Amino acid sequence: MSGIIVVGVDTSGTARKAAETARDLAVALGATLHVVSAFDTDRTEVYGSGSDKWIVSDAGEAEKVARDIAASLAVAGLAVTYSSARGKPADALIREAERLEARMIVVGNRRMHGLGRVLGSIANSVAHNASCDVYIANTYGAD
Repeated sequence: MSGIIVVGVDTSGTARKAAETARDLAVALGATLHVVSAFDTDRTEVYGSGSDKWIVSDAGEAEKVARDIAASLAVAGLAVTYSSARGKPADALIREAERLEARMIVVGNRRMHGLGRVLGSIANSVAHNASCDVYIANTYGAD
């Protein structure tokens, strides 16, 4: 198959489980794994004083999450890339997949049962709007 598999992550256990599934699929299919973390605001805070200042932004935090998870998923023979993307998680994943011309998006099935199924979930939104294949990983029990 090759190509690119995109997976969305945050700091939850369910996202971690979906990322591990995406890694396993990428290895099996000879694809590149691209890890994405979404951020919804452009909030930036500056800490410190004088020349000792640290800037913390939602974009920077999202990129750190994606980078850390991407690094933890690395295995021999697998190319792993990462990015942060602005927007609601489902929209950000779809845009990144389109930008990269990905073959597949992997999402977890969190909130796909009960009331979440009726009101919507990231997986549901991605499955209905993505222009590529969508793999919904079973992440129940991960959080």
